[in-house]
Amino acid sequence: MTSRVRHWARLGTVILGICCIASGIYLFRNFIEMFTRVRGKEMALSPTSRSFEGWKVSPLPLNFDVYLFNWTNPHEFYVGSGKKPRFEQLGPYRFREHPDKVDIEWHNQNASVSFHKKSWFYFDAAGSNGSLTDIVTQVNTVAHAAARRGADSWLGRITVNFANKAYSQDVTVTKTVDEMLFKGYEHQFIKVGKLLRPQDVPYLRVGFQYPRNGSASFDGDINMFTGSDDITKMGQIHTWNNLTHTGAFEGTCGQVRGSMGEFFPPNLSTNDSVYMYMPKMCRAIPLDYTETVTVHGVTAYKFSGTQHAVDNGTLRPETSCYCVGGKCMPIGVINIGPCAYNASVYMSFPHFYLADASYLEAIEGLLPEREKHEFFMTLEPNAGVPMDVGGGFQANYYMEPIRGIDIYENVPKVMIPMMWCEERVRVSEEIAADIALVPLIVLLGQIVTGILLAGGLICTCWYPTRQVTHFCQSDPKAKASAFSPLAAFGVNSAAPSAPTQPFRSNTTSSGNDRVGVRLLDYNRNSGLRDSVTTDSSARERLIAEGSPDVIVR
Repeated sequence: MTSRVRHWARLGTVILGICCIASGIYLFRNFIEMFTRVRGKEMALSPTSRSFEGWKVSPLPLNFDVYLFNWTNPHEFYVGSGKKPRFEQLGPYRFREHPDKVDIEWHNQNASVSFHKKSWFYFDAAGSNGSLTDIVTQVNTVAHAAARRGADSWLGRITVNFANKAYSQDVTVTKTVDEMLFKGYEHQFIKVGKLLRPQDVPYLRVGFQYPRNGSASFDGDINMFTGSDDITKMGQIHTWNNLTHTGAFEGTCGQVRGSMGEFFPPNLSTNDSVYMYMPKMCRAIPLDYTETVTVHGVTAYKFSGTQHAVDNGTLRPETSCYCVGGKCMPIGVINIGPCAYNASVYMSFPHFYLADASYLEAIEGLLPEREKHEFFMTLEPNAGVPMDVGGGFQANYYMEPIRGIDIYENVPKVMIPMMWCEERVRVSEEIAADIALVPLIVLLGQIVTGILLAGGLICTCWYPTRQVTHFCQSDPKAKASAFSPLAAFGVNSAAPSAPTQPFRSNTTSSGNDRVGVRLLDYNRNSGLRDSVTTDSSARERLIAEGSPDVIVR
């Protein structure tokens, strides 16, 4: 190979290395975005997309577990009794949920879809701890709510007291589990209210889950983004009941935002929080990263409900807008009265988990445990797909005395737990294997990026490194000849006023400066050979002051 060919080969290798480095840097900075864009074209929700069927009807079995709190000593609930309200947890009462999306309308102008959620619930006796005929005693929320509204005027107080006696109302009601949940029960005050103020009484019966079973309107009208224009928006709610702000809370607290539970933003990090919109709470619940876990061999991030989710300004000033009417309860409960016809209903984590200690100190029978009562969403971070979901919320009623109403005038202020429910679902191994392809492709992209960077560095630095190594291992004569131009340049260009000289200077008694330079005759191995004037006595010569090789101070 001629020297010219070798030269161009070396140059081509260096150019190839530079291109590899540039490509590696570009992929390092943009691969995730590129992959997300490509995946978005395939996964964006549409009638023909792969994700549509799984979104419309869940391919996984859904268990809806309900727990009720039976009030065991309501007869001791009065000021001065010295007794705390005592509760016994009943359940779980398990229902098999069969959800569906109906009334689907696509809106291409803003890449969104509108729909209603319709679910059927079937009681699972084998998976339950109890039956629907179990008897449970709970707070009489309807009678107390009516008393709160009628206590503003003397006529209202007289009317409420008369109605309480006429219909034998008490602080509590006792019904079957079925009546408390999906079936509901009739209440005389509901019938009267339906006649007098029908706009304030939308239902005919009372029940925690009435009329959810088979209803397409229970969760309202939902409009969410499909991700066809931006995959990061896929599954994020746009409007609820045609509103972008519920009006239930002021400022950002009332904004309609977050996921509906099926899709979350991709490329999540441990510094992120995700939001889940709760229609019946009229707000989005923040879930913060807590730990990294493994689900069927797939690495996932666990986002959990922390005190951030149930704060109302105690820890974070921006959550103070969850205080209703300027009334802020201790941390741990969420006032959803503006979303529940101004009833005195508060939501919390089950058993007042992560709530202020005062709630548990006022009652008996509840014991919060993280393993049982944590609300969490485990997501594959690259795809933003849920892999393991669990937990729920607890409904509570704030009981307080009402002046002028006989049955409530002597009751203490207590947060009464009523019920809590949860849904738990975990992806199958088959679905997890499909989800695992996303982080695998991301890993392959990182490997290719590393190979390009490493290969580019090798190609770019190979020839210079080879030359330096060859030089270091070469004959000393070759090294000396390579550096001789530098040595000559250093001697001839030295300034007369240089502070340091490479010669030894001697001053004679006559005042004439002499500079003696001892020039040794180095052997052949040194690589230097100079003509030496032989002197039998000292083998040296003196260089006169006028010599061009002498530097005079």
